[in-house]
Amino acid sequence: MTEEGAELRADARRNRERIIAAAAAVLAERGADAPMEEIARRAGVGVGTLYRRFPDRDALFRGVMHSLLVRLTATGRRAQAEEPDAWGALERFLRETAKLRTASLITVLRPRVVRSLQADGELGVARRAWFGLLDEMVLGAQREGAMRTDLGTGDVTLMIAVFTRRVPGLPEDLAGRSLERHLEVLLDGLRATPRRVLTSEPIHAAELEAEAMRSHHGDHQVTGSS
Repeated sequence: MTEEGAELRADARRNRERIIAAAAAVLAERGADAPMEEIARRAGVGVGTLYRRFPDRDALFRGVMHSLLVRLTATGRRAQAEEPDAWGALERFLRETAKLRTASLITVLRPRVVRSLQADGELGVARRAWFGLLDEMVLGAQREGAMRTDLGTGDVTLMIAVFTRRVPGLPEDLAGRSLERHLEVLLDGLRATPRRVLTSEPIHAAELEAEAMRSHHGDHQVTGSS
């Protein structure tokens, strides 16, 4: 391959990566009907470039889901390689997965790609690799005696989906605090012998009520000024 050809291929790969990253962000924010033009704009490419890489919306959704599954699997494999035991790998994986806030994106993608996830193509292969990795970590932690044995990998998968879901309208600082606390509760519940005390300040009902009042007041001001 010529140097020019290699550069063109690298440029195409970078465009694809930018499109997938932009699509993941826009779809998580705006849902499955997010305009393709907005995705292209966010990626810094033309709409024509987007459609050359992904000829329709379903192809784009499959690309985003595949990228997400590969990223999650790579995160878990690094944890397995670098942590001293299976529980350490599982805990690190859950902490790093929580930072990705994957639940909202998966909720958007899954109905459009469910058939591909169950098939034998690259998306199905990526899904099975991710489940296989999670199974290794869960079963390994249970064999070590670190994790309770009355839970399965499916339980952990659904827990990830629940606790990483973002509450619409919640300020970033409160969302971050709640995620950290809920993750500690989840990890403590997974342990064979729960033992940790939460180290951050509790989130009280009054705080949520105050935030709801601030949001309502802000909406009222916007409505009144329009």
